[in-house]
Amino acid sequence: MDGGGKVLLCGYYGEHNLGDDALLEVLLSQLPQGWEPLVTAHDQPMVQRRFGVATTDRRSLAGVLQALAGCDALVLGGGSLLQDSTSFKSLLYYAALIGAARLQGKRVGLWGQGLGPLHRRRSRLLVRSLLPLANAISWRDPASASLAADWGIEAPVGSDPVWGLAPRAWQGRGGPIVLCWRPVAQLQGTAWAPYLKALDQLAASADRAVLWLPFHQDQDQGLLGALNAEGLVPTRLMERSRELAVDDPAAALEQFAGASLVLAMRLHGLILAAHAGAPCAALSYDPKVAAAARAIGCPLQVLGEGANPSLAALWESTLDRPPPSERVAWLRREALTHQHLLRRLLNPAG
Repeated sequence: MDGGGKVLLCGYYGEHNLGDDALLEVLLSQLPQGWEPLVTAHDQPMVQRRFGVATTDRRSLAGVLQALAGCDALVLGGGSLLQDSTSFKSLLYYAALIGAARLQGKRVGLWGQGLGPLHRRRSRLLVRSLLPLANAISWRDPASASLAADWGIEAPVGSDPVWGLAPRAWQGRGGPIVLCWRPVAQLQGTAWAPYLKALDQLAASADRAVLWLPFHQDQDQGLLGALNAEGLVPTRLMERSRELAVDDPAAALEQFAGASLVLAMRLHGLILAAHAGAPCAALSYDPKVAAAARAIGCPLQVLGEGANPSLAALWESTLDRPPPSERVAWLRREALTHQHLLRRLLNPAG
């Protein structure tokens, strides 16, 4: 295996989510020379066209297991795959792949993974039994590394792998406000009102256009129209707003590089905004978003805790003020941890 082989890259790919597309782009760029990737994907033609790789249907466990049989190694690539928030069935899917790979004598890597949430006792027991089967692991956040360490699994922790993309130079002073907002359980109906009011105040006082960037095409697209149909979007904010059509992470980075402020709910929207050097602020629906905001050093509003009455003023103080450059540089360096994992896994004698 030292000279190369075929590796199955398993993740939430081809699901029209720019964050997962960015993870795949970084993962492919970090594969050691001589290794041929086979990628699990839902929209296989899109992944084949965009990345020039062979694919297998990620939603067919039987098909993925068949593909695994023809590979030399398995890599679970990025995101939080070992969790049961999606479903316990989803966790069983990844458990079946890890177990099958080890039974076939193949090496298994967990690349840039988040661990959890694991709400069920049986989920925790299953994952605790799976982790020792991995030949190499890298975590994307300290909380995941800490949980694994509690179970006796010590592995390096880096920043999110998406920090490994090629950065952009920020040129957005005086530019538009860009939103990476999504439907979330914490914001139903009029619960959106304080955030839309603050955004309206900011856009009007700063005289900025507002661009709505759907980060997950299937979930986020049409959010502006849906909120407007509910009568929640102030008239003058609607007049300043339009929805963007962005097909890949590079196009998203370009939009962020030209923004005076990015307001992000999406984890990888926040990371890519900071990676582009753009001023940013987070609205956290999940602890992973809050953790990323604290690492970046940008303003944070936790959804479900009641909107900060000074939110418009907080966002205005962030306008045209990029995040601390030393923090961004550190996060970029820390992302190299995951490249080292691939070298250890796929070229163990190198």
